[in-house]
Amino acid sequence: MKQGLVCMLAAAAVAVSSTSFAQARPGATACTTLTCDVQADFERTRNTITAITTAMPDDKFGFKPTPAQQTFAERVMHIATTDVALFGTLGAKTPAPMLNAKAATKAEVMAELQKAYDFEAAALKEFTDAQLTERVKSLPFMGPTVSRMRLIYFAFGHTQDIYGQLAVYLRLNGVTPPASNRGGV
Repeated sequence: MKQGLVCMLAAAAVAVSSTSFAQARPGATACTTLTCDVQADFERTRNTITAITTAMPDDKFGFKPTPAQQTFAERVMHIATTDVALFGTLGAKTPAPMLNAKAATKAEVMAELQKAYDFEAAALKEFTDAQLTERVKSLPFMGPTVSRMRLIYFAFGHTQDIYGQLAVYLRLNGVTPPASNRGGV
């Protein structure tokens, strides 16, 4: 019970902070529900990752900062495949897409990323505020069950972690990440 209350309070804090963030941006929709807040945070994440992936020149998708690291394309595909796996455990009726985890060109990676994000957006629209707090069976590393909110925000956090890596890949190639430009995503 105590853990459930903590989860609910954490979800409320995220909702309040994300609503404040969304309302501070010109043209942003004012949310009045938790589901709206989650969907707005998802769209911001989607736009940020799509923009940084688009910003990398076509001929740099095979770039690795060091031989031991993955290519830029592999890091982006890591986001897509991990998100699909996580969102696939939410219990949505929308079927998860089959992704080509080996996509390597800009066109291939962008297509796979789009498929992943279209699935995630559709899945998120299936849940009410109350359903977001329900517990579902999870991937083993998260425990036997977790709330849908925790799965979703774990995916967001993971994506932001990889975003930081992608920003370095761009900068090493002389490209400023779009979110670092004034007026960026």
